[in-house]
This record gives sequence, C-alpha cells and structure tokens, in this order.
Amino acid sequence: MAKTKINYVCTQCGAIQPKWMGKCPDCGSWNTLVENVEAPISRFASSAVPQTAKSTVQKLEQIDSSEEQRYLTQMEELNRVLGGGIVPGSVVLLSGDPGIGKSTLLLQICQTISSDAQILYISGEESLRQIKLRAARLGVTTPNLSLSSTTNIEAVIESIQSLKPDIVMVDSIQTMNLSALNSSSGSVTQVRECTQLLINIAKTMEIPVFIVGHVNKDGAIAGPKVMEHMVDAVLYFEGERNLSYRILRAIKNRYGSTNEIGVFEMGENGLDEVTYPSKAMLEGRPENVSGTCVACVIEGSRPILAEVQALVSKSGYAVPKRMATGFDYNRLSLILAVLEKRCGYFFGTLDAYINVVGGMKLDEPAADLPIALSLVSNLTDKVIPDDLVAFGEIGLAGEMRAVNRVLVRVKEAQRLGFKRCILPKQCIAAISAEVDIQLIGVSTLSQALSAAMA
Repeated sequence: MAKTKINYVCTQCGAIQPKWMGKCPDCGSWNTLVENVEAPISRFASSAVPQTAKSTVQKLEQIDSSEEQRYLTQMEELNRVLGGGIVPGSVVLLSGDPGIGKSTLLLQICQTISSDAQILYISGEESLRQIKLRAARLGVTTPNLSLSSTTNIEAVIESIQSLKPDIVMVDSIQTMNLSALNSSSGSVTQVRECTQLLINIAKTMEIPVFIVGHVNKDGAIAGPKVMEHMVDAVLYFEGERNLSYRILRAIKNRYGSTNEIGVFEMGENGLDEVTYPSKAMLEGRPENVSGTCVACVIEGSRPILAEVQALVSKSGYAVPKRMATGFDYNRLSLILAVLEKRCGYFFGTLDAYINVVGGMKLDEPAADLPIALSLVSNLTDKVIPDDLVAFGEIGLAGEMRAVNRVLVRVKEAQRLGFKRCILPKQCIAAISAEVDIQLIGVSTLSQALSAAMA
C-alpha cells in the first residue's frame, strides 16, 4: 500500500507547501494554509466520467455561433442574474449564509423550470423525507423532479450517467466525498476534486449543474478559492436572516453581466420576487425626520432607489466611532473629511453611523452625495424634503463629479413620485428626453447642501 503524504494547501491561491506557515509565501494571505492528506487514487478509475478518445478540434468558422438555448425559469429576477437563463453545460456555484434560502431557491427552480425538463436533486444534508416535507411547504409538485440523498460523489456521477437529467442540483459540495481520498468531507482536496468531477460531467454531457457552497465565519465561500475559478458562475445571497429581503448577486458569470442583482422576499411559501425593488425599499420611510435621504444607484441594467439614514451623536470615547452598514467604511471617512475641510462641518468629536435600509449595499460612487446630505441633515437637525432624491460623486476638492446613466436614474425617481432631483451640473446635458421632475444641478458639495436644506 502506498504511503500517504501530508502537505498544506492555501485556501486562497491553492499553493502547496511542505510545512505549515502563518503566511502563504505565494499570495501573502495569513492563516490560510490547511492540512491536506494526499493518497494515490487507484480505485476510482477514469470510467466514472465519460472520456473521448481524442479532443475535438474545429476551425473558428466551423463553430456554430447561433444563440445558445437556455432554460428559462418563471423567476425573472433569477433569469436576470444568470444573464438570461440557465446555459446547458454550465456549472453555477450558489453560496450564502446559513438559513438565507439557498436550498429553498433550488427547489423553487425545480417548480418554475419548463415542464419538459428532467431535474435531479442530490442532497447530502437532508433525507428524502425531509426534502419531501419542504417541497410540500413550498408547493413544489412537479413530476419531473427526482431526488437522491447521498454523500458519495461516485454514486452521484453514476446517477447522472444513468438518468441523463436536463438539470442537476447538488446540496452541498462540502458534504460530498470521493472515497479514494483519505481526507474528510469539506477538506480542500475533497471539495476541489468533487467539484472537478461535476464540472467534467457537466461539460461532457451538456448538463447544467447547480452547486451549493457553504461560507466560513468571514463570509467567504468555504473551501479552496480556486473552486470559484473552476465554475462558470458564482451567485451569492446577501441579506440578514431576520430581515425579509434577500439580494441575489452574481460575483462571477461567464455568460452574462456581474452587475445584475435579483431581489427576493422571504415569505411563508418561500422566496417571492420583488418586481419593483425601489418601491419595496422605500416602504415605511419616516416623514419629517432629519438624517434620511434617498439615493439612486445603478445595479446592472436597472436603477434602484434606496433610503440612506445617518445618525451623528456626541462621542463618549477619545476616538469617535464610525460605523457603516451597506456602505464602504473608507468611503465614509473620506466624505467626513471633505465635509470638515471644504464645508466647515465639524465631526471630530462625534460618532457617525450610516445605514442603508433593506439590506442593500451601495458600492457605486453616486451614493456619495446622499450620504453627505444625510450626515449634515442629522448634524444640523434640518429635514431633507421627502420628495427629493440625490446622486453624485464627491471629489476631494469638494466638487461634484459626473456619473453615468443619468436619464434612467431620473426617470426612475419620477416614476416613484419624486419632484426634485439634486445631481452634478454637468449631468444635466446628458438628459436628452423631457422629464417631469425639477433638476437641480450643483457644482460643489456646498451648493448641494444649500439646495437640499433651503
């Protein structure tokens, strides 16, 4: 019997080291080396995955360039995130916090997919009876759904080869194991090798595969980082379990944009689509309260209006506290510095808190202006009008910088009943169509503050 070998694998870059070190010498990440037990693979032969005698070589002009046939679900939010539907032969990694709705979404896909598609759902975490009970609660009654409860990846491959389903779902990859490897389920080697086998079967048989991946305590997908490079698309569920809204974001997609998001609401019967996220995010807005402003950002192909709240209070510590939920902390520090240096507002001994309502994350620079307006509004206790929306990037000189896709932002604000819009002055020229909303163009942050709290 061959002797096993122990080495250490970096979960970030996949580099192999002969001994454990606190810092990976290849990528520089700290505390990412985990123990890996290697043994020669002898029992699980290559027959598990169909192999061709030689690779197929075609000239570029001989390849069919027609639009690929995609499986469309009845969930438009999911179709948008996937880039227009499920591509045959694609491998999609779905991740998110525990209990956020990953398994629920997969079962609902089974119900909403086309009626003639055969689906194989493989669970390594639940028994068949548990899946049946959850399917009954979600109203999943499709006769084309086949279930299997196993953690053996060889059995999974054999089931796919014998049934030849149209779509395969694996929940989750951390529970799968290859018996030829001595390491336990969820280890770097097991996750990497099991994922590779699923990718091989997906590409060979042109079957789309959904893989559920767990996350670690830092929120990153558990297992080797290289797994994200192996798959075709990585979808991530955002949101808090105690909040109803869930945001599905594509952080990688070979068949579509990575800027698209899908908004869902967790209800008694599973995940419901939120067709108009802006309207849902603004429900229950407080009226005549200082420290709140509406921002308009672009998520993929559509504009979304979100409420930004700020709270400024006297600090009880030598170093004031800064906290941002749904907004970049470093960007908040930059805006506070500009407000102090260029506009004369003092935050040096005050705590500053920023919260984006509804679990949204504002990554776009266009959210700078509403953040600044809400901070000054709460500091001076002056109310920003409820019918006002703002967007614009703030420069270090206190100037307002232009943003893209101005017309769609303004039209979305107009559709939701807003009467005034503060935006960078140079953006007004980009509005070609007539709009029924007052446009207030500003060149500096001081002008924007004066216009908002006049």
